[in-house]
Amino acid sequence: MTEAAAIWQFGDDRGQVSSASRWPTGVVAYIQAGATLWDHGLLPLGIFGSYHDGPAPDRAKSGRLPLGEVTYFGAGGSLDPDRVLSSGADLVVAVSYGGGQVYGIEPAAAKHLEAQIPVVVLDVGQGRSLDGIRGRFAALAASLGGAEPPVALDAARERLRTAATGDAPRVLALSPAGDQVHLARPHSWPDLRALAGLGVRLTDPPAGSGANWSTVGWPEAASLAPQIVLADTRANATPLDAARLGDARVIPWNPELPASHAAHARFFTQVADVLTTP
Repeated sequence: MTEAAAIWQFGDDRGQVSSASRWPTGVVAYIQAGATLWDHGLLPLGIFGSYHDGPAPDRAKSGRLPLGEVTYFGAGGSLDPDRVLSSGADLVVAVSYGGGQVYGIEPAAAKHLEAQIPVVVLDVGQGRSLDGIRGRFAALAASLGGAEPPVALDAARERLRTAATGDAPRVLALSPAGDQVHLARPHSWPDLRALAGLGVRLTDPPAGSGANWSTVGWPEAASLAPQIVLADTRANATPLDAARLGDARVIPWNPELPASHAAHARFFTQVADVLTTP
């Protein structure tokens, strides 16, 4: 399609420009992206999950998205691209964790979709800042006619900065996995780097081969003596037995937050609340 013929265009984080001769209205999005678009006033036609997800959408990832009003197209290898196309979808919004690789869709399925309709891929990986990710989703939403209502993100950020004093409790982010636990490396997660940038004292797990996680036994995790734990609440994480970590206070953590002012303000406020609660 020539640029002159395109009514809608958007350059994604792969450096590819998607275009359409009419405004996309039937958006099918990765669940995190769908929740983000909803925070900008855009209800997707449908959503899909990742290889970690099951036959139903992961409630922890979906933010405030009204799941009863969208179609769930499955997760990972169960996603049928022809079912997506037959639904009336005219745009797919996916995410990547670097390198431009589409997350949550088989490469052949992604190629099949992109041969028929535009596919926009936004990078949410460790090479991006939380502000940068939020800005890219805001730009995409604006291109589709969406806009997020005003949210007091700056106030939430400043409240957290004030709460994160030098003697504030130390925080450990983790994902339970049965007899083991994945300890998050703070520098690998945009939301955790944002906390650190505001002064939150995050515990760095032991060095090892994992880029995003250090996988250890529970006794080793407990030996770090965390005072506050951010516990992964996604469906693929094992429910946390808090007794394994002594007296640590536990708050839920979604490593795939919607990339919106509203979701980030809630996250900063939640952490500020626990830092300031005796």
